[in-house]
Amino acid sequence: METGSLRSELKITSWTILLFFLLFFSSISSTEAYDSLDPNGNITIKWDIMQWTPDGYVAVVTMYNFQQYRHIQAPGWTLGWKWAKKEVIWSMVGAQTTEQGDCSKFKGNIPHCCKRDPTVVDLLPGTPYNMQIANCCKGGVINSWVQDPSNAASAFQVSVGVAGTTNKTVRVPKNFTLNAPGPGYTCGQATIVKPTKFITQDGRRTTQALMTWNVTCTYSQFLSQKTPTCCVSLSSFYNETIVDCPTCACGCQNNITQPGSCVEGDSPYLASVVNGPGKKSFTPLVQCTSHMCPIRVHWHVKLNYKEYWRIKISITNFNYRMNYTQWNLVVQHPNLDNVTQIFSFNYKSLTPYSATINDTAMLWGVKYYNDLLMEAGPLGNVQSEILFRKDMSTFTFEKGWAFPRRIYFNGDNCVMPPPDAYPWLPNASPSLIASLIPPLMVFCAVLAYLLGYLY
Repeated sequence: METGSLRSELKITSWTILLFFLLFFSSISSTEAYDSLDPNGNITIKWDIMQWTPDGYVAVVTMYNFQQYRHIQAPGWTLGWKWAKKEVIWSMVGAQTTEQGDCSKFKGNIPHCCKRDPTVVDLLPGTPYNMQIANCCKGGVINSWVQDPSNAASAFQVSVGVAGTTNKTVRVPKNFTLNAPGPGYTCGQATIVKPTKFITQDGRRTTQALMTWNVTCTYSQFLSQKTPTCCVSLSSFYNETIVDCPTCACGCQNNITQPGSCVEGDSPYLASVVNGPGKKSFTPLVQCTSHMCPIRVHWHVKLNYKEYWRIKISITNFNYRMNYTQWNLVVQHPNLDNVTQIFSFNYKSLTPYSATINDTAMLWGVKYYNDLLMEAGPLGNVQSEILFRKDMSTFTFEKGWAFPRRIYFNGDNCVMPPPDAYPWLPNASPSLIASLIPPLMVFCAVLAYLLGYLY
């Protein structure tokens, strides 16, 4: 009896441990797409049916980027889904599918796409006007909501056939996918919502869609990149130490198993390697460094005044195959609640936690001046300086307080050096103390003489 009860207890215990690990790892995966600095950020796909046709409908599909600082850069977005029935796409305006599929059963008019799971891409700038609609034809590029709200959406029109012709017979597509341009976004199920309302330009009339459904897609850096894409280095005026990015922060040099993973900046074969295979696929080709990151952000504590202090931020591109258009930084530091002046960068305060905590800011380039971060090379960097006003109750140069808590580049969290490697204030050395003893002894002797003379 005792042996049997012991076995049952061990069995229960093992099942409890297994359940604990399952719950633990499921909780990790469920929070992968959560960004604490932009907790409500997402891309919302709105599908508005504007009119019915004899065998289906015409819809306008709009993607809204509600992320404050994360944008979609070239080569742009790719949207996919799976039809619920046997729908086809008769025609599109402002976008196109990448494949037509098998349309052999149709005679006369041939559909634009007959695939059960179509993949759609945006049209390029310069598309003829008769093939455009509003917010289309930008090569799939969508800017972030804070940086450029007027270009934070992309749209196209699609005519769907062999589908329902009423609100009750239409079936919403499923299995939505969004690549921007690679993986990273996870899309939920399509949800039928109240029809979208539209106000005419004169503001005197309101119309509405016949039917609307939404799809919400959230971003995860873990799904987007196997390794980080940026790192942070630090320096200061009060310490000669320059803390470089952590070694192998974005990967390690390994030309034995991965030949051509990086290239030396002074290599005589640089031009041929950069223009070689992989150029059109946007495959990163980075300069050989100890950190192997495409982007390095350097934070330098530059000057100290009586009531102010100044830092310099430099962003360097080590990727020979990427120009970063509409780049941005997100910086977290406690003194960002008291910014006095920013030179040559745009600035906006972010308050992800509450309106009373103002320790996060978004920085980006000035249009036509430094909003384009060029590929690796002599022009592959941008820089600016920030002047802070001191809050004497919190300000200090001790224990690395002057350095940022977190930095994001284009929405991806950058690798910071370990805190114990930060440039610290130099301690008073024994030689410094010994050098102060003789003057102190002379001062005391003079003081004693004067006191004796007076009394």
